[in-house]
Amino acid sequence: MELLDLLREAAPVMLRGALYTLLFAVASMVGGLVLGFPTAVMRMSSLALVRWPATLYVSVMRGTPLLVQIFVIYYGLPSIGIEFTPVTAGVLALSLNAGAYLSESLRGAIVSIAQGQWRASFSLGLGYWQTLYHIVLPQALRVAVPAMSNTLISLIKDTSLVSVITVTELMLATKEVMATTFRPLPLYIAAAAIYWCLSLAFEHLQRRAERRLNRAHH
Repeated sequence: MELLDLLREAAPVMLRGALYTLLFAVASMVGGLVLGFPTAVMRMSSLALVRWPATLYVSVMRGTPLLVQIFVIYYGLPSIGIEFTPVTAGVLALSLNAGAYLSESLRGAIVSIAQGQWRASFSLGLGYWQTLYHIVLPQALRVAVPAMSNTLISLIKDTSLVSVITVTELMLATKEVMATTFRPLPLYIAAAAIYWCLSLAFEHLQRRAERRLNRAHH
């Protein structure tokens, strides 16, 4: 089979898998942000009962392989009566993992804002949450955008791991085509090119977001 014919035959299956990869990454990024922001705030708390659970969550998620986390959620939890579909388990595992990294990015960005901003806000009568939401967070997001973008790009690549629980994202779609064509090298190179193109697209969005936030700041 000629190379062009092979790629033409593989394209519909692989592009459908790439769409699933994109949806997985975006859904997991949203889930990670939902988890990451409160975790970052909890990590900055002066109360040990609030701070330590968040610290433990971040430590466990960053200190164990994502593949193991996927196995625990999909294969391990059913033993205690908690079952998820492959798609739900994959999004949950990726969200939990991303949430830990995003929380540290957000926490670092929030901490980088000068303490004078807090004191000035408090002197004007604003409370902690008002200061965080209206004064500190808009500035912190500008600092956190590059790190958050890196997390999203990592998620695009990490979605390949959910193929082990039979989710037909780009990697599993590539394997399915390879099983019928027996041409692994060009197919894996094509898959790598698709991952790269997705990453480039989000790098472009990152630069646009940084420019917009910088204009808003000035």
